[in-house]
Amino acid sequence: MFKALQLTQEGKATVAAINGITADALPAGDVLIQVERSSLNYKDGLAITGKGKIIRDFPMVPGIDFAGTVLESADPRYTVGQHVILTGWGVGERHWGGMAQQARVKGDWLVAMPENCGSHKAMAIGTAGLTAMLCVQALIDGGVTPESGDILVSGASGGVGSVAVTLLAKLGYSVTALTGRIEQNAPLLKELGANEVIDRSELNGEGRPLDKSRWAGMVDTVGDKVLANALSQMNYNGVVAACGLAGGFALPTTVMPFILRNVRLQGVDSVMCPTEVRQQAWSKLIELLPESFYNDACETITLEQVPEYAEAITNGQVTGRVIVKL
Repeated sequence: MFKALQLTQEGKATVAAINGITADALPAGDVLIQVERSSLNYKDGLAITGKGKIIRDFPMVPGIDFAGTVLESADPRYTVGQHVILTGWGVGERHWGGMAQQARVKGDWLVAMPENCGSHKAMAIGTAGLTAMLCVQALIDGGVTPESGDILVSGASGGVGSVAVTLLAKLGYSVTALTGRIEQNAPLLKELGANEVIDRSELNGEGRPLDKSRWAGMVDTVGDKVLANALSQMNYNGVVAACGLAGGFALPTTVMPFILRNVRLQGVDSVMCPTEVRQQAWSKLIELLPESFYNDACETITLEQVPEYAEAITNGQVTGRVIVKL
């Protein structure tokens, strides 16, 4: 028997409980893994609290990412004792995920853990860090350089945002961090490398179709009015990497920034990201993130604490990354 956080549905309510289960109860897959760490992401919070329609089939073990050691493998790419990472692929949504002490998954969903990593570091990065790296790469691929001007990061105190701030600062960009809790989060964001921290209210009101140029690039985790206002303030040839909808999925904007300033809006998805791109991104993350990030921007909790933190993360009350120790 091993511990797992399982979600069930009672009427319209989602109920989370820690249960003892056996490996025989795990869904089909060709690699069995001893899970050492998972992490709590915004999507996990929506699933566990039932605030978002993330889970379609119950019971479900949440946890969209995890890191651990191979116990059994029918996939020749992975051997017993090997350290691996999983992010995305619908795990924790359609297939039992990482908030259990064991998981059985397809080998196609795994990546080998990079050198100089380990389960704790891997989940300090997790889905959020991988997404942040893909966003930063989108800016680079779009021709945005440190000399281009200021980069805005929305939702900067969250998982994706905090990693994005750290990566951009490490690469020499001037970063402006946008947060809804400026008094609480500004010191950490400055430590992570933000040059300036501004309040979300600056970009959360009714904007204009085209505003004064301000940003060379943006990593956006919020959507809705924040994204619309930022688009209206982009420099000529600006690039926005959009990966989240914490503020809503609407986009109340016009075509003007795109056709008058040559602005590019690049969607970023880490769920179905090809394995080769994932492996490259993981290697880059381990190379770029300083050791201080793992101490300053990460908190470790137990499986028993997950429901409490799930409620907090959906209310915007969690700063940085939350690692779940299995």
